[in-house]
Amino acid sequence: MSVPDPFMTPDPQAVADSNLMDFARHAGMAASDYAALYQWSVTDLEGFWATVWEYFDIDADTPYEQVLADERMPGARWFPGATLNYAHHALRNLADDAVAVIALDETGSCYEVTASHLRAQVASVAATLRELGVGTGDRVVGYLPNTPHAIVAFLAAASLGAVWSVCGQDYAPKAAADRFAQLEPTVLIAADGYLFNGTTHDRRDAALELAGALPTLKATLLVDHVGLPWPSRAYPSLVVPWEDASTRTEPLACTPVPFDHPLWVVFSSGTTGLPKGIVHGHGGVVVEHLKTLGLHSDLGPGDRLLWYTTTHWMMWNLVVSTLLTGATTCTYDGSPAPLAEPDILWKLAARHRVTVFGTSPQYLLGMAKFGIDPSVHDLSSIRVVGCTGSTLPASAYPWVRDHVGERVLLASISGGTDVVSGFAGSAPNTPVWAGELSAPHLGVALAAHDAEGFPVVDRVGELVVTRPMPSMPLYFWNDPDGRRYREAYFSVYPGVWRHGDWITVTGHGSVIVHGRSDSTLNRNGVRLGSADIHGAVERLPEIAEALVIGAEEPDGGYWMPLFVVLAAGAELDDTLRDRIREAIRSGASPRHVPDDILEVPGIPHTRTGKKLEVPVKRLLQGAPVGQVVNLATVDAPDLIDHYARLGAERRGRSA
Repeated sequence: MSVPDPFMTPDPQAVADSNLMDFARHAGMAASDYAALYQWSVTDLEGFWATVWEYFDIDADTPYEQVLADERMPGARWFPGATLNYAHHALRNLADDAVAVIALDETGSCYEVTASHLRAQVASVAATLRELGVGTGDRVVGYLPNTPHAIVAFLAAASLGAVWSVCGQDYAPKAAADRFAQLEPTVLIAADGYLFNGTTHDRRDAALELAGALPTLKATLLVDHVGLPWPSRAYPSLVVPWEDASTRTEPLACTPVPFDHPLWVVFSSGTTGLPKGIVHGHGGVVVEHLKTLGLHSDLGPGDRLLWYTTTHWMMWNLVVSTLLTGATTCTYDGSPAPLAEPDILWKLAARHRVTVFGTSPQYLLGMAKFGIDPSVHDLSSIRVVGCTGSTLPASAYPWVRDHVGERVLLASISGGTDVVSGFAGSAPNTPVWAGELSAPHLGVALAAHDAEGFPVVDRVGELVVTRPMPSMPLYFWNDPDGRRYREAYFSVYPGVWRHGDWITVTGHGSVIVHGRSDSTLNRNGVRLGSADIHGAVERLPEIAEALVIGAEEPDGGYWMPLFVVLAAGAELDDTLRDRIREAIRSGASPRHVPDDILEVPGIPHTRTGKKLEVPVKRLLQGAPVGQVVNLATVDAPDLIDHYARLGAERRGRSA
């Protein structure tokens, strides 16, 4: 099979000047092409990761004894003996007067936080947390929008060796409590509200409700972000104003912790019940994010990254880790395309000379659909447009070239909350093929496996990783024997990580992602939990049961219908549809509101009672029934044909 011509090839001078080529020279590689680097990185894990450690000058308080003590998955042990701290590495590489964080919002306003001010705030909040009883291993949680407050709070907790978790304020208090209550947190940090599409959303009552649902709290820090006064009322724990917590004069001291000490807990989307708490360690995140951001995104001092995200999406964690490289990170509070100024992100990128701009496929497709031309702004500083969250269709590539920049590297990336990083994407020296990810990331032994566990090329298979990565989870929260962890990733191919994506590894080394093989919703680049939607809707007396599906479509769109089974005597009219939307909006978040609400005769389940989310999704996408589900395992097999017909009818209308 001949290799297709790439959509674009890297600029030779940019390649020569990149961190990646400097890294290759440092490693003593005779060949500087990506394929040679990649092959070395996955066949000599110890040599590769030792070089990453040395190249980025990891500052360990005690040295590691060896790189990889045990390669088995799960259970690989990286850099045993080393002690370090993520916060120290995030705060060490910027000069005092350099801009560390630029705070942006949808109104166009901004303020800058210098490195010296960031260090001072982190030291102050850390001292406050320490006085409130937070120590190594305790949990600190944030109910916060994407602002510098969240970065300061996280770094303060990390500096103490405490464990961090954060949730955006568009999540209802119950949805946030479903996550945080599992952690038994010591301190909650909550903002008064956030901006979205021209509206200031008041979350003071929501913060109070959330605090009441967390009985282990010793204190709540109240952040004044949108200028709403915090009323005097009885909180269930001690209240500390953010202003008091963050303006003390204190020395900055970062507690050294073991390489695999818990850094943060990020949560799964809650597809089949309570969200799973995924625990990552200080050291694994430091080395993985330096590799991803420093080598693949080519970030370093003088660069600026603006990536649209919410705090509960793993991209927020990468946004913070920009600081590890010595680059400036931008936070953004608001809609990615507010009605008043839908191109605001491009305007801000131009104004602040952003070098790496990150977004989702839906955003780029929306810009094209509504005729928005980013090139009216001076985007000459942008050299990389990163795109993740779902599959980026080939049609978007010419649009980015024509409306953002001819030499801009369009880096389509696939990764996951599970490893809080990427599996495949681009690098400064990789060609770009439209609709494809250029290559697996360095250090990621990625393959496509068939049902028997054999690697396949130029055929669709399951995305697997056959050798460990440093940022694979340490464990799941409240999973003492590791059973849920093993079942999540290693039950299909023992000893091999199965991620849950359908991919093709091409003969020319690129990766094509066909969509999720599990039931996680992924709308506009933000992962959503179906359980949050089901819980909100099924509380309505008119609804007997509900099923939400997110289906990637051939044109690059994303259809998220909600199927409802009505209670006896109920009618799905406009009034009930409005009540359903409001229940989801208030009980989960506005982002969870579906595209369509459709009445169905029933929801199919396994015989153990689990909703058949993945099979229904694949039926809607046109997969044959026989490839989707064994009817002998379904409690109501006759329902399967109903969903197959719905999918066929929708495809017929769009043909």
